[in-house]
Amino acid sequence: MTLSTLETLRLTIAAIRQRTGESQRELATALDLTQDKISRRQSGAQPWSLDEVDALARHWGMGPLDLLAGPTHAAQSMTWPPGTAAPAPVPATFTAPAPATVPAAAPAPAVPAVPAPASVAPVAPVAAPAVVAVPVPASTAAPVAADYDRAPDGEVLAHPAAPCEQCGRPVTHRIGGRPLHLGGWCTPAPAPVASAPAAEAGRAPSVAAPDSSPAAPAPPAPAITNSPAAAPSSAVHQDTRTVPTAKSRSEYASSGRELGFYLDMITTAVEQALEEHGGDTEAASAALEKKAIPNGMELFDKTRVGAAYEHTAYPERLEFLSKKSRNGADEIWEGRHKWENAPLMAALKAGADPVTVDVLDTNAAYCSALKTHLPIGALQHRPDGGWDPKRSGVYLLPKRPTWEHPELPDPIGNRHEAGPVLLDEATVRLLIRCHKLGLADAPHITEAWTSGASEGLLEKFRRVLTQARENAIHDGDTVTEKYVKAIYAKFASTIGESTYNRDIRRPDWMHIIRSQAFANLWYKSQRAHKAGLTVVALRGTDELHVTGGEWRKNMGGVFEEGRLTTQLKLKDQYTLPRTRNRSA
Repeated sequence: MTLSTLETLRLTIAAIRQRTGESQRELATALDLTQDKISRRQSGAQPWSLDEVDALARHWGMGPLDLLAGPTHAAQSMTWPPGTAAPAPVPATFTAPAPATVPAAAPAPAVPAVPAPASVAPVAPVAAPAVVAVPVPASTAAPVAADYDRAPDGEVLAHPAAPCEQCGRPVTHRIGGRPLHLGGWCTPAPAPVASAPAAEAGRAPSVAAPDSSPAAPAPPAPAITNSPAAAPSSAVHQDTRTVPTAKSRSEYASSGRELGFYLDMITTAVEQALEEHGGDTEAASAALEKKAIPNGMELFDKTRVGAAYEHTAYPERLEFLSKKSRNGADEIWEGRHKWENAPLMAALKAGADPVTVDVLDTNAAYCSALKTHLPIGALQHRPDGGWDPKRSGVYLLPKRPTWEHPELPDPIGNRHEAGPVLLDEATVRLLIRCHKLGLADAPHITEAWTSGASEGLLEKFRRVLTQARENAIHDGDTVTEKYVKAIYAKFASTIGESTYNRDIRRPDWMHIIRSQAFANLWYKSQRAHKAGLTVVALRGTDELHVTGGEWRKNMGGVFEEGRLTTQLKLKDQYTLPRTRNRSA
């Protein structure tokens, strides 16, 4: 299948953004466009113009035709970071052709110096600047823009592994008969003018460029593979990032950044705030709280680099998702909890024995709620209703679903208004779960406004915040813990219609995230009830009141005790029925 020019361009832009680590917002700023326009062009909803192609080519330091020639050629032709000089020619000792007497299938010599052609003066074993200044004829330049050697049928020829002439790592393919990595994904090493013993010993030369070299510094070599996704995005974080586990390495490989890169963003902000306020933790926490929205959005954008799709930041405004007044609310019905066990309260009032109630607190409720099914694009109206597990959005039900289990909280809260109700994705999925548990009828959906959905849209963002919070708790770092809490709390509260967050406007996301927090608390109440505990009350997103047995898992209960997001902690304890202090 042959790709069209526009399809090739979109693929090229995605590949270069993955290599440079640019977010859509950063690219939009460079092109004087909005993030939404970039998203529309990359999704195919709107074509890239020729003027924009010229601007992209200038931004990445290449010609327009190089940008249109495909991802591989464009990546080889680009100059990055923007504004830097073009890479210096590769030294002659690494660009001279292999001797004609060496067969194509034989391993190449380690890295011996090869005499330059007659038209070029021999390179003397002197300082690096003299080597760089030697002109290299075009015929001897490394074939960076070439393709791997192929057979007549077009298949890439495979050879015995031999050291790459530029980086020394094994390569099984050839370019012009020479063992080289395609696309410049390996970093050329400086000429081994003073390291003859090392070369004789069969060691690859160092990849660090001499400080005295006038050439632009080459990017650091990838640590594991030649894939552009594995190249570090910033040399600043290369030495300070946390050593990842095998699991986290695979999870974050799509963006070329490891977990430590994102944790460093949080750590750096905290250290800077403490330094600016002379170590005053209260003042530093207050300053970080003010920066939580822009810093949180920057962190979110970084975690979206390398994603398989682009979300819409400013979709078309829908009437029922708009506030009716400055301090008013829109029409979405969230499953807010302010519930008490009516049969238990009636029994206590009738003279039943007093009970001791444990108030259990959910840790980082809104952080955990970031793992939810969110719509990717703008919501589209579906007049026939229905529910699709691969989509997410807002649903219209003709009336409030019936709930007939007084010992468990109603999954959609305490409101009992008559007439149709608009519920978001998290609440509808909770109702469907209740139906599967045999607790309620399936929700009747007459209309829907949905888009393609993903449960992992905020997953990397959530995991970074979760890990940063756990590290702060382990280290007793209250400043970082408060800062992380401000990031996820303000993210959830300002991504709707807020004057404090101009980077995104997704009120549908806001409702779904908040409703997911309410739903998560309901799931905990159902687990407690199933384990034999009596659910006394539910409050907001984080308070679960239980009695009638032990709730700690290590003592035969159902919940683990602790401060992690998967655990609960004891917040308070009281006795029912409450007694009044008559002496007061």
